[in-house]
Amino acid sequence: MSGEHMQIGEVAARTELSLRTIRHYEDAGLVVPSARSRGGFRLYTEADVARLMVIRRMKPLGFTLDEMRDLLHAVDRIDGEAELTADERDALLERIRGYERAASEQVEKVRVQLARAEEFALTLRTRLDREGVPGA
Repeated sequence: MSGEHMQIGEVAARTELSLRTIRHYEDAGLVVPSARSRGGFRLYTEADVARLMVIRRMKPLGFTLDEMRDLLHAVDRIDGEAELTADERDALLERIRGYERAASEQVEKVRVQLARAEEFALTLRTRLDREGVPGA
């Protein structure tokens, strides 16, 4: 196999997504294999892997499939070869900015949740230490 294309198993390993999840994202129209092998196997490129990584990073922040699709569409349009008017480009960039703001807000919420979880774990650890429980 050439270095340009990867089969779905390699993509799954690199993205830490299951084969089922990658196929689900394909069915949802978020990613499309760049090619097929003679045997019909899905073949992916580095650009496909990068796209899946965007999706993977959006998922735990609570973005929906529609939001993922919308962001990827905006990025595709900006990165595409078609000429955009200044207004079209500005509108696309504003959509991307909106997703960046939403992601930043979600990251802050996750930080608060993590801090609370760490406090809780420390409370339990302290309790176990006080009781002399080994392994705490």
